[in-house]
Amino acid sequence: MAKLAGFSQPTVSRALRDDARVSVATREKVRKAAAALNSVPSEAGRTLSTRSTQRIGVIVTDLTNPFYPHLVAPLHDELQRLGYRMMLITERSDEAVSSERLLDQSLDGVVLTTATTESRLPDELDRRGLPYVFLNRDSGRQGDYTSVADNEGGGRQVARLLVELGHRRIAGIFGARNTTTGRDRELGFRLELAEAGVGLAEELVRRGPFAYETGHDALRDLLSASHPPTAVFCGNDVVAMGVLNAALAAGVRVPEDLTVIGFDDLPMAGWEVFRLTTVRHDLRELSCQAAQLLVRRIRKEAAATGERLVMPTELVLRETHAPPA
Repeated sequence: MAKLAGFSQPTVSRALRDDARVSVATREKVRKAAAALNSVPSEAGRTLSTRSTQRIGVIVTDLTNPFYPHLVAPLHDELQRLGYRMMLITERSDEAVSSERLLDQSLDGVVLTTATTESRLPDELDRRGLPYVFLNRDSGRQGDYTSVADNEGGGRQVARLLVELGHRRIAGIFGARNTTTGRDRELGFRLELAEAGVGLAEELVRRGPFAYETGHDALRDLLSASHPPTAVFCGNDVVAMGVLNAALAAGVRVPEDLTVIGFDDLPMAGWEVFRLTTVRHDLRELSCQAAQLLVRRIRKEAAATGERLVMPTELVLRETHAPPA
């Protein structure tokens, strides 16, 4: 078929898998030659000839969280554009995913979306020589290859808004301490409040998974305090939705009695039922950056000392914030 198409065997192979490095005209010519010969691309033969499977593993440990589909869908599309297929790997934790399992599945690379700072998997992948990148989170180590939001900056933006509104009795429902997203959002929030001379009382701080239940249960607990907060910063939008539902059940008006701020700006945050004030970062671009970075690692085009791609954040002011009553 390569002879009929007039191109080398590697070019034909790349054209048949829609590799972006091959021009549209060349891909079309190769497809016509394949059709003329009634040829079906051989996955096994392709792997043997290129030592590449064109498959990328994406590890997600919480598919029930509505955040991850908005991260994984654009990741799939960008990997496909780059000539790779995505294979979703789901476990209860990163620790349940062994490097042997990833290598046995003949992957060219791995995207880690739910890593914790305690995970041993990145070290194992380094030892095995399998390229990987972090998406949305990282390990907290120097030299990571990662695509993340400016979590600390976003936390600072929320703190500034609450101080400007006049809030002083402020609560935080943060992510787990062993996640860089939870850690950095809390850090930025705390630093900005401290610089403004406003404290964050420890009795008004709660932490947990980035889940609806975390926000719902934490707010019920916070409302039982002798001096409940007038504002709550939530570790992400899903936590904030739990807070909003708990507030509604308790007869607490938002924003008249309680200001609620989220993080991520998921599409549902803008729904009329929520109209959540939140921190926006471009989830699609975040995923696309991770896909491109991983492909550069696979092709040995990435920096040897790691790359950290940081997505800027901005406040989206909707209807869940107001000055304290």
